[in-house]
This record gives sequence, C-alpha cells and structure tokens, in this order.
Amino acid sequence: MTIHSGARGGLRLPVIETVNAFVAFLFAASAPVAIILAAGARGGLTDSDLASWIFAAFTLNGALTIGMSRAFRLPLAFFWTIPGTVLVGAALQSLSLQEVIGAYLLTALLLLVLGLTGWVRAAMARLPMPIVMGMVAGVFVQFGLDWIRAFETDFTLVAAMSAAFFALTSLPRLQRLLPPMIVVLVVGLAVLALQGGGVTLPETTGPVLAHPTLYTPVFSLAATLELVIPLAITVIAAQNAQGIVILRSSGHEPPVSAITTACGAASALTALFGCVSTCLTGPSNAILVSGGEPDRHWIAAVLLGLFAILFGLFAPLVTTLLLATPAAFLSTLAGLALLRTLQAAFQTSFAGAFPLGALVAFLVTMAGLPVFNIGAPFWGLVFGVLTSLLLEREAFAKH
Repeated sequence: MTIHSGARGGLRLPVIETVNAFVAFLFAASAPVAIILAAGARGGLTDSDLASWIFAAFTLNGALTIGMSRAFRLPLAFFWTIPGTVLVGAALQSLSLQEVIGAYLLTALLLLVLGLTGWVRAAMARLPMPIVMGMVAGVFVQFGLDWIRAFETDFTLVAAMSAAFFALTSLPRLQRLLPPMIVVLVVGLAVLALQGGGVTLPETTGPVLAHPTLYTPVFSLAATLELVIPLAITVIAAQNAQGIVILRSSGHEPPVSAITTACGAASALTALFGCVSTCLTGPSNAILVSGGEPDRHWIAAVLLGLFAILFGLFAPLVTTLLLATPAAFLSTLAGLALLRTLQAAFQTSFAGAFPLGALVAFLVTMAGLPVFNIGAPFWGLVFGVLTSLLLEREAFAKH
C-alpha cells in the first residue's frame, strides 16, 4: 500500500525535501555571503557590523521563511536583496552605516505601503526597467572586474575556481546534482588547502555565537535619494519578480501583495541589525522546487528556514573564517555568482526600448562620482531618465 503525503498529512520522511533544502542553504551561505563581505569591505564595515548583518540576514529571514511557508503551504524562501547589497557597498563610501540603516527603514515603509495597498503591480508597470537595469549593471560590473583582476593576485586559485564554474555551467543536466557555485566554493577551499597558508586566522579567537548589534538609524536626504527607490526596485523588480516567476513555472501561485508586505515588515526588523532589505529569493526557491511533489515543496522551505536560523546564530564564526581567506577567493566567488545577473542586466538594459538612457545610466553609475554627497547610482537613474525623455520620447509615450 502506498502512503500519499499531500497537504493533509506528511507521513513520508522528507528525504527529497531535506536534500533540496540543504543545497538551497549551501547556495545562500556561499557566494551571496561573499557578496555581503565584499560589499561591506568596500564600504569600510567592521567585522562586528558584518556579523550582525549576516545574523539578521539568516536568522530573521529564516524565521520569516518558516512562517510564510507554513501559512500559505507554499515554498516561500526569503533572504536579502543581492543587487541591493551591491548598491549599499557603493553607498557606504559616502554615507555612514546609520544613514544607510535609515534608508533601509524608509524602504521598508515603502514596501509595506505598496504591499498593503496592492499598488505593487501598478508600480512595477511604471518603472522604465532598461534604465533601472543599466544603473544596476553599472554597479555590478565592478564585481566582475574584481574577479578578472584577481587572476593577477592568485592565478592558480582563480583559474581553478573559474574553470569549475564554466565546466559545470556548460553541462545543464549536471547542474541539478552539482550546483556550480557550491562546486566553485569547494574547489576554492581545496586549492587554498593545497597551497598551505592561504587562510590566515586571527591570533585571538573572537565570539562564536551571535551577539547582534542594535543600531540607531539616522535619516538623511542624501541616503534617502540614493538608496530608497533603488532598494525598493531591487526587491520588487529584480528579486521578488524572479522568485514569483520561478514559483509560477512550477505550478504554484504565490501571493504577490502578501509577499511584498512581508518583505516590508521583515526589512524594518532586519534593518535595526544592519541588514539590507528582505526579498523573495530566486535561486533558493528554484532549488526548493527542483524535485519532489509540488504539494510538499513548502516542507523544503521550512527546513531551509531552520538551516538558515542555525547558520545565523554562528554568524561571528562564519564571518571570521570567510574574512580569513584571501581577497582573491572572495572576489572570485562574488564575481562568478553575479556573472549571470550581470548578463541579464545588460540584456534588459540594451535590448529594451530605452537603450540610450540605459547606456547613460550605466556609464554615470560605473564612473562612481558622487554629486552633492549623493552616490552615483541615483544620478545614473536621473541622467538616464533625462536622456530618454529628451532623445527617446517615443519609447516613453509607449511605456
């Protein structure tokens, strides 16, 4: 007799769900964390700042994942916006962490309003996405360049990691069993071990368990203009949209407004611990729905949330170990993880209806020159939109 394990009763051991949850967790805990560390290092954050960020990113978002997945009986995995992390790394060069946290809270408020009112669909339709993605590409390209420059620093390490990435990426069937970024992480650590002395641990052992920092926000016009709208865009358009499409393609019907509202509420809480805005994750959700019965995918999401909470509780230890690795290791991990995203940003930017505006947004953002103490991403959007209003009026008329 076969025991069916639908939504009414899950008597079968969740073997497939556990494997999918663990692979999704490994993805979130590898390259995306490296992106946090790389962005934080670029912005001058301390080890304790980064540990607090990672604690909130995993522990609080893990709890949200469990709550939302159980409530809707859907795989709804929440983490943090990776494009937003990159934007924040650039913004921290001209803004204080407290100002950035103030922008996080305003972004959370905006997400709450869009979610509770149902305006999120209308807002998505109004955004000139090619120009927005031109700005995003201008920020992301720095991480790609850091990966290329890392070849000069440690050719063997970077070449081995890059070769593993491209070899697995060229074999789509094998990717389900061996996600490329996880293999890249393993290969990188193996090369470091063979090289000997590649990881320099600190002489004094820091805390192992999380001692998150509660920050006092500072609200400034510069931070508001530079970060609030771009962060909201990355959550809604770059991240949530991706996760929603992935879930729909697997036969699920995710609640768009409830997801946006949850992102706003969680972002308000994680912001106080220095973490960038919460979003519905695309890659992790894709792994959760890659196997097993659709009506049990939510169980995998709950297990992922448990793994994330456990990981977040050991955030200081994780941060110390990762920061002890060579800069070339983190640069390669982050650069390869963002390669596909950078490709998608270029495709959206220059294959759309606003190619000249997108190009100006890309160049202004990539130049990285703040004006009136407001970072380049904001001015990339401003000058990109102005360019299209002047020279691509027909595209705006049809938009």
